[in-house]
Amino acid sequence: MANSVMEALEALCAEKNIERQDLLDRLEKSLEKSYADVLHLDYGAQVTIDPESGKVYVYELVPVGDIDEETGDYTEFDTVDVTPADSSRIAAMQAKVEIKQIVRDASRKKVYEEYRHRIGDMILGTVLQTTHDFDIIKISEDVEAELPHFDVHRFPDELNERPRNERYSHNMRLRAVIIDVRNPDDKNQSVRGERQRKSIVLSRTDPRLVKRLFEQEIPEVHDGIVRVRSVARDPGVRSKVAVSSSIDGPDPVGACVGPKGSRVRAVVAELRGERVDVIQWNDDPERYIANALSPARVSRVVVDVETNRATVIVPDDQLSLAIGKEGQNARLAARLTGYHIDIKNESLARQVLQDITFDIEEDPEIETGGRRCSYTGPTGVRCRNAARPGSRYCGIHEELAEYDQEPVSDDRDSLV
Repeated sequence: MANSVMEALEALCAEKNIERQDLLDRLEKSLEKSYADVLHLDYGAQVTIDPESGKVYVYELVPVGDIDEETGDYTEFDTVDVTPADSSRIAAMQAKVEIKQIVRDASRKKVYEEYRHRIGDMILGTVLQTTHDFDIIKISEDVEAELPHFDVHRFPDELNERPRNERYSHNMRLRAVIIDVRNPDDKNQSVRGERQRKSIVLSRTDPRLVKRLFEQEIPEVHDGIVRVRSVARDPGVRSKVAVSSSIDGPDPVGACVGPKGSRVRAVVAELRGERVDVIQWNDDPERYIANALSPARVSRVVVDVETNRATVIVPDDQLSLAIGKEGQNARLAARLTGYHIDIKNESLARQVLQDITFDIEEDPEIETGGRRCSYTGPTGVRCRNAARPGSRYCGIHEELAEYDQEPVSDDRDSLV
């Protein structure tokens, strides 16, 4: 290997920030297999590269001693110098391929070590290239990332992290969150088209992007005065963000919305027009669920904490607003709160209560020996829950019966 090649290797190491000796060690290992194949060496070869001159020395491994009875292989070898007069064309080509692979692996390893602790962080990058399956985003001078948008029907194992209403052009500035950093040493983490893929995976659909934008645009969130408790997204269409205050006094919703909506508008602009609803988080699940269904007015919320289910009763004219277009408002509220939400209007709730029949006899089907809930639905199927002590109903239908006897409040903040 000529001195000019060593100079090129040194320049390459300096450019890619690779240890020179590590590069030489890996190159020696890769050339050992190449020379063993070219020179037809039965027991392999040992290759040494002079770090000063770049000359390649090839030694044949000659076994000495006896074969190990357990492994069936020789354990000791002598070396015989079999360095060819000139490097073979095959070995030179193999060295070229291995150097490229070494540089690629070293670069990926460096990126992995630098960014593996930054998953969930937001970055600002520039769009370099757009392909049919992913976009290449430059996030620093020597680091590029990918934003995948595969057709998940054709490639179910791939990701689609681009909102369906967004398209990017060359040199466009873009914010995204890091959702994965591929480990080059993990051989089980293979992906389609791996040689063209980048180590860092970005997302524009992840709910953490909304949280990071709030931290950037709203000083109170950045300082910890206002906390983002939960985020639910329908990427590109609508998001719901639950916020609370860590100290008494500040209005968390007002702080996030800003004067005339200026702060939340900055978040909406970065999300390409995605609607963002900011709601008040509450320790009381009933009030929290009612807030989550905003802008619909809620009359009453009945929560079953054990099954994580909630029945919500709304005025008749608020039913479609509470459910939302194609169920979007109810779906986002369920994701935000973590409860399965069943929405009923007042007319249906009253009709259900009128169909209730009373039966106070003991029901032997209840294993606990107590009474069975007396509620019977419109289809004639009786509730199989056990009634509460001293009552004809279980916890859910007992509260519905109470609701039938109470007036409905017009106050949107009331859950009476």
